[in-house]
Amino acid sequence: MAVALLYFAWVREQVGTDREEIPLEAPLPLRALVEALRARSPGHGRALADLSRLRAAVNQEFAGWDAPVRPGDEVAIFPPVTGG
Repeated sequence: MAVALLYFAWVREQVGTDREEIPLEAPLPLRALVEALRARSPGHGRALADLSRLRAAVNQEFAGWDAPVRPGDEVAIFPPVTGG
């Protein structure tokens, strides 16, 4: 199975796509998934370097970096959102 990854705002710009899928055979913490993603390209490395500048959702619910990600999940990664 795979995990669907969605990227928004400047994260999308750095990574170079708004969506990708990667294979995932067993659950792992969101933090470990992001650490593995950093090695996919220089853009991934830049965009995902500092978790304090990012937020995430798993299956459309806000999630902390220790949240489990399972095969078939959808993970969104984005900068903090501000209103105005």
